[in-house]
Amino acid sequence: MEIKEEGASEEGQHFLPTPQANDTGDFQFTSIQKTPNEPQLEFILACRGLSRPARDRGRRPREPNALVQVSVAQPAAPGPTRYASTEVVEGTRDPLFLTGVTFPSEYPIYEETKIKLTVYDVKDKAHDTVQISVLPERQDPPPEAGRSFLGYASFTVGELLRSKEQLLALSLRTSDGGKVVGTIEVSVVKMGEIEDGEADHVTTDVQGQKCALVCECAAPDGGSGKENLPFLNAVLKNPVCKLYRFPTSDNKWMRIREQMSESILSFHIPKELISLHIKEDLCRNQELKELGELSPHWDNLRKNVLTHCDQMVNMYQDILTELSKETGSSFKSSSSKGEKTLEFVPINLHLQRMHVHSPHLKDALYDVITVGAPAAHFQGFKNGGLRKLLHRFEMERRNTGYQFIYYSPENTAKAKEVLSNINQLQPLIATHADLLLNSASQHSPDSLKNSLKMLSEKTELFVHAFKDQLVRSALLALYTARPGGVPKKPPSPKSSADDSCPQDAPPLVGRQDSIPHHSDYDEEEWDRVWANVGKSLNCIIDMVDKLIARDGASEGGGGSSKDGEKDASPVDPITAHPKEDWYEQLCPLICALKDCMGEVVNRAKQSLAFVLLQELAAGLPQCLMLTLRRDVVFSQALAGLVCGFIIKLHTSLHDPGFLQQLHTVGLVVQYEGLLSTYSDEIGMLEDMAVGISDLKKVAFKIIEAKSNDVLPVITGRREHYVVEVKLPARMFEVLPPPVREGQLLHVHPVLFNVGINEQQTLADRFGDVSLQESINQENFELLKEYYAVFMEKMPPDYISHFQEQNDLKGLLENLHQNIQAKKRKNVEIMWLAATICRKLNGIRFTCCKSAKDRTSMSVTLEQCSILRDEHQLHKDFFIRALDCMRREGCRIENVLKNVKCRKYAFNMLQLMAFPKYYRPPEGTYGKADT
Repeated sequence: MEIKEEGASEEGQHFLPTPQANDTGDFQFTSIQKTPNEPQLEFILACRGLSRPARDRGRRPREPNALVQVSVAQPAAPGPTRYASTEVVEGTRDPLFLTGVTFPSEYPIYEETKIKLTVYDVKDKAHDTVQISVLPERQDPPPEAGRSFLGYASFTVGELLRSKEQLLALSLRTSDGGKVVGTIEVSVVKMGEIEDGEADHVTTDVQGQKCALVCECAAPDGGSGKENLPFLNAVLKNPVCKLYRFPTSDNKWMRIREQMSESILSFHIPKELISLHIKEDLCRNQELKELGELSPHWDNLRKNVLTHCDQMVNMYQDILTELSKETGSSFKSSSSKGEKTLEFVPINLHLQRMHVHSPHLKDALYDVITVGAPAAHFQGFKNGGLRKLLHRFEMERRNTGYQFIYYSPENTAKAKEVLSNINQLQPLIATHADLLLNSASQHSPDSLKNSLKMLSEKTELFVHAFKDQLVRSALLALYTARPGGVPKKPPSPKSSADDSCPQDAPPLVGRQDSIPHHSDYDEEEWDRVWANVGKSLNCIIDMVDKLIARDGASEGGGGSSKDGEKDASPVDPITAHPKEDWYEQLCPLICALKDCMGEVVNRAKQSLAFVLLQELAAGLPQCLMLTLRRDVVFSQALAGLVCGFIIKLHTSLHDPGFLQQLHTVGLVVQYEGLLSTYSDEIGMLEDMAVGISDLKKVAFKIIEAKSNDVLPVITGRREHYVVEVKLPARMFEVLPPPVREGQLLHVHPVLFNVGINEQQTLADRFGDVSLQESINQENFELLKEYYAVFMEKMPPDYISHFQEQNDLKGLLENLHQNIQAKKRKNVEIMWLAATICRKLNGIRFTCCKSAKDRTSMSVTLEQCSILRDEHQLHKDFFIRALDCMRREGCRIENVLKNVKCRKYAFNMLQLMAFPKYYRPPEGTYGKADT
């Protein structure tokens, strides 16, 4: 049986192979009983009576700086594989390690699995880098710079689980197995269960001084309540788990499980979105082809546009084909950010979760989504990012001259919206019209009334969609573009101040044929055309009223008099078949309605397609390239958002207040950016700002899952997307009625960015930070608007719950003051924004260029700050906890996954420019590809 070397997996997850039985039944291993979705095994370590390391020449004897390396081997395997390490505990023979060991639920571990513990003395942490290797049994790793071997011990998982109190005290022996050099204690941990026990002594070096702390184990106030979120397995993959125990300010233990998981939505959402874009673009291209005959100038422009548009569709189809080959993929590494075929896929997307159990509070979960800044890395940033490029493109379009008709971005978006409404409403009206005829054929008055009600509502929406000045004036623009079409008032190249179209002439359109002549022109014709739809509907309503009234009168008088004799005559062939009579009476009216609608739809679609032609023709090929760039950036942003929304929904599903907030005011989604405003990262920040702002176009809809396929589905178009999130029936039933009935749920994205690296130092001193300042100010206003709506619409008792620990209004004022202060590298902005987001039940994101190095510093700092502020982490252990998480936690594993190196990509000069708490511990940084 082969054991993979750690780091060899493409996905960055290092599992041993599952044992397989041979013909004789060997290798049938005993599984561990565990709670679903919980780690299979977790334990903590401590050493007693370690031998002092050999005296260095010319130096006095010293106490060891201990570190434990954990390796795992299955029976019949050639040797153990390194699995995890503890932190280094300096200057004591009795180290108690704060970093534990955890095996996630997917890890193939059995009672027969052997675990080897190797203790080292670390002389120089700056060179302490544990290499990845596969080792023969009982063979110690080769000597490494800065460390020396002290001893080892091993045990099987079954021995640990069957031991008294699930605690083992093992003798540490030298490599030849002859000499005992101390004891190592292994104790099983169960999150949420802290048993009474004797005091543990912690010795550490805090700011250069030795201090001892006694931590007594105490029973928690209540059970932790196991997570019951198996549905998340449908979107999360390859978890990496780490375990810690830290002392609280009153000398109790808290236990922390850190977990980092990939998401298959990294690839699923881009594929859904690209498919939607292809469908939308094919439809648009077809509408351009159906514009009819145009004058030579406009016809040549149309041909040029269609050529480019067809090329774009082919490109999207090729990208989709390539992404479809990535079956089962859930992770795009930072080293792949420049690959064209993967440019729609978010970089390094993960859920970073911290599960805290402390004696003071019930179990708490803290989630942050980490992802590379949404940006078009393949296209580059030579000319800036989307924020600058879109502004420049808009200025150029305004100055295109006589060749094009200028429509503002708002009017272009309006044209797309009306076209979308047409495409949705026309088939709905046809369906309801057919249902009305079906009710008539069944001679059912109640069914007839209901069908008429639905038909009336949809038709009124249809008519309302065309009461827009844009449609009216677009008809004139198209009329003038036909051969022989001469306007009385030429279209103006300037945009109006309001939502009306830029043309200032009244609507002009021909009616006799598809190519109207000037002599046919009637400026009131469009009003009459769509008014005919309303008139046709009124005729149908009048006829239904007459039929139902006649039917009621016939039934009321049939038994006692001869009133309505012509209707009651048994020999009258028409009244003998009243069902056919109703159908025959309504059928001509329904056909008239459909004909009127068809005429309206044909004219409106052509005129609005002509509006879209102006935008495309005025900026080829820049317009399409900007569309591609915006699609790429949006795809990366949306994949992260959908991942965050699903996780937030599942973790808060049984919180009534959250569910009320969800459908009443929506969710705030806060992005923390760490990009500098210097060089290429300016373009990245410009891309990111537009991509996050575009998330306002997204609404969520929760539906009941009807099958095992629970992946979300995206519908809509570029100006409006709906993401359908599926829930199993038992989870769907707990939702509020409005949500179950399909109410759209909205998100409110905000972005706050503070550059922290050496490039930001250059920008602060010699460059321009106005981009960061404007982004922070704009998004503060958005956050303040959300807060105002939240305070207005949420019930007072729920609001008071949010005001208990921190006054949201005070936090917002503090945030505003910090934004106005224009202080260099003011990370207080990010801390305040993150706190406000958590207090508002929001979704948190942390982003830098690749979500690898700066993001790791920020996430670990946030976790330790939460432990300090919310769970009473002992103040003397804040830095040590921070170092533990950065040196041996999930984020260093994230670095390994991305660049195959266990080093953050910083150098000493760079770190000198970093804020104090964003600097990694010594020995964890160095040269690495980013």
